[in-house]
Amino acid sequence: MPGPDPGINSRHQSAVPYWVYVLANSKRGTLYVSVTNNLVRRVFQHREREIRGFTSRYAVTRLVHYERYDDPRTASQREKNLKHWSREWKVALIERGNPDWRDLYDDITA
Repeated sequence: MPGPDPGINSRHQSAVPYWVYVLANSKRGTLYVSVTNNLVRRVFQHREREIRGFTSRYAVTRLVHYERYDDPRTASQREKNLKHWSREWKVALIERGNPDWRDLYDDITA
């Protein structure tokens, strides 16, 4: 489940939301953190392995966490922060909102 939206009070709001997201290849498996301005499209690209590289190589296609931001700089900083978190902290973040590591893709496309 998405976390709080700290970007909502930013003075640099955008009409386009930005999303920080975490993908996994299985419960407690390999993790991937990134940011996008079109979450549905980007996760679809990962799922279809249209993006060459880490996610396609390790089949990291399960959306397990996402957060919305209205400011691209805030989203980018959050992505950088998460990438520097320990694995244990990332797992705890995921399990707070998604304890079963359910693929949230259907939630964002409904």
